[in-house]
Amino acid sequence: MNFDRKDLTDKQLLDFYQSILWPRMIEEKMLVLLRQGKISKWFSGIGQEAIAVGATLALQPDEWIMPMHRNLGVFTTRKMSLSNLFMQWQGAQEGYSKGRERSFHFGNREHHICGMISHLGPQLAIADGVALAYKLRNENKVSLAFTGEGGTSEGDFHEALNVAAVWDLPVIFIIENNGYGLSTPVDEQYRCISLVDKAKGYGMEGVQIDGNNILTVYDTIKGVRDYCIRNQKPYLVECMTFRMRGHEEASGTKYVPQKLFELWQLKDSIKNYERWLIETGVITEMKVAEIRNELKEKIETELAVGFNHKAVVADTDEEMEDVYAKSETRYGIQVIDNSKSSSRIPHLTSSEKRLIDAIKEGLHQSMQHHPNLILMGQDIAEYGGAFKITEGFVQEFGKERVRNTPLCESAIVGTALGLSLEGYKSMMEMQFADFVTVGFNQIVNNLAKIHYRWGQNADVVIRMPTGGGVGAGPFHSQSNEAWFTHVPGLKVVYPSTSVDAKGLLIAAINDPNPVLFFEHKALYRSVSGTVPEEYYEIQIGKARHVREGDEISIITYGAGVHWAEDYAAEHPEISIDILDLRTLLPMDYFSIREAVERTGRVLILHEDTLTGGIGGEIAAWIAENCFSILDAPVMRCASLDTPIPFSIELENNFLAKARLGETLEKLINY
Repeated sequence: MNFDRKDLTDKQLLDFYQSILWPRMIEEKMLVLLRQGKISKWFSGIGQEAIAVGATLALQPDEWIMPMHRNLGVFTTRKMSLSNLFMQWQGAQEGYSKGRERSFHFGNREHHICGMISHLGPQLAIADGVALAYKLRNENKVSLAFTGEGGTSEGDFHEALNVAAVWDLPVIFIIENNGYGLSTPVDEQYRCISLVDKAKGYGMEGVQIDGNNILTVYDTIKGVRDYCIRNQKPYLVECMTFRMRGHEEASGTKYVPQKLFELWQLKDSIKNYERWLIETGVITEMKVAEIRNELKEKIETELAVGFNHKAVVADTDEEMEDVYAKSETRYGIQVIDNSKSSSRIPHLTSSEKRLIDAIKEGLHQSMQHHPNLILMGQDIAEYGGAFKITEGFVQEFGKERVRNTPLCESAIVGTALGLSLEGYKSMMEMQFADFVTVGFNQIVNNLAKIHYRWGQNADVVIRMPTGGGVGAGPFHSQSNEAWFTHVPGLKVVYPSTSVDAKGLLIAAINDPNPVLFFEHKALYRSVSGTVPEEYYEIQIGKARHVREGDEISIITYGAGVHWAEDYAAEHPEISIDILDLRTLLPMDYFSIREAVERTGRVLILHEDTLTGGIGGEIAAWIAENCFSILDAPVMRCASLDTPIPFSIELENNFLAKARLGETLEKLINY
């Protein structure tokens, strides 16, 4: 192995040695503790330390790194204490994730490390978002994301690299190619000769290096960092290496030929570097022994502290509170409470607006109010979006803040999260709510869980044009809001009126948590109402009492509100009470109980299909908590359990509205 010190001093070379030896010795100790049953699981990076350590040394301490589960060297090089790391690995509450995450699935803002999730690819797009933040602020910084050779097969790899290339982002992507996924060798993972060849397809530069040579890694990443900053472009680095242990200890290594171990033993990153330091006189064998003894003593001292952690005590209130980031009190913002049927909008300058215009105005005022708000989506810039909501925005706010995106929903959700790490707000427009499926993982596993896992908020709004009634067929008409009401950490908002659409969108953008904002396409231009021209909020999580009645309560949202109002107007002989939920997560159960108390008979109406719809959850809650005040079973009226047909006649039959009358009659006559 050829080491080229270039202009590095003896002190730097010695620091590098201690930096690479430290995670190796920690790991060796962890493997002993694993066999003793004192930790539960371990993903070993033995053999790959030069990559994590060398790359981290080449970056500035305040540049974000997105590591993987074999990158202990990132955490140790960023000077995270072993005692706290050990508490983390034991699941102690004094660890970095309060006992909520395992091994390396955590992040830490102080050390600028973003925790991975088990799906391997999504952290790459988060690096895009961080790099975009650096670029927008004209900072001379890069972000860096790790992946393995197996992870390059995932769509997230393609999407993240493509976005970084198209947007000219200063991000470094490192592939740690250790030859195996879990047990699957590279010849079953890809057909290109070298993974770095993929860089050409994205229009970016790339290089393949010896990942076991710490000086090569350091010098390469240092040079690549300079290139990315100078040219404002991404770069792909493939580091060839080998892991000397199994994917994780329980999996073993029987699938690896013994000859490979013998070959890579000769390429050991620490032994070779240590030998070179001795041969060149930078260090003596006596000094090596002294350093090893010092580190061994430090490990034992740190572990003594780490073992002395408190027993885990579950506090349900704390667990629930940490699901969401706390919203700061926003002084000077008008909050309109129109939750009661008798509510009147405060005396403000108002005008008649369609629902689509109210959304546009809320978004426009939010852009004025938040200079750090970035809009992203397909065709949202010059074209103005599929529904023209952002038409004219790019002329006023510029292309840096109103960004057309490639067709890669997963990467843009990840980019939005990356912007959050650097204090930006973002709004992503799903062109249609149906397309959210290809960004599902980022939403439910990254956005939703990140605050609970390690206290990082996701200040992201995803606008979701949804619903049927427009003859758009199975892939542009789905009502998929119920998919997300099952996910703690998300907020799900679904307005039905113009005044609510504007106020709730502003509230969603002001909220530091991830909000899915559903907008019914059929209501865009068919619904109008009086909307204040001022910048105001409607409280998220509070339902609206639409209509007073004493015979039957309809609990609904979205288009269902208008179906219910139309039916009530056509049947004045029935005293119908209507509750518009407006927010589906968190749910306003207090208002639901009030609706039950007013009539004793409840119909839950929604456009979504019946099975698995939010109506089932509401019905179950009412049965458990309001049974004594019910005069009849809770009934549901929903759309058919079929995909949405294209034909208008078939679609009309599909929608819940077609069965509203008969369901109400059944409930009234019970």
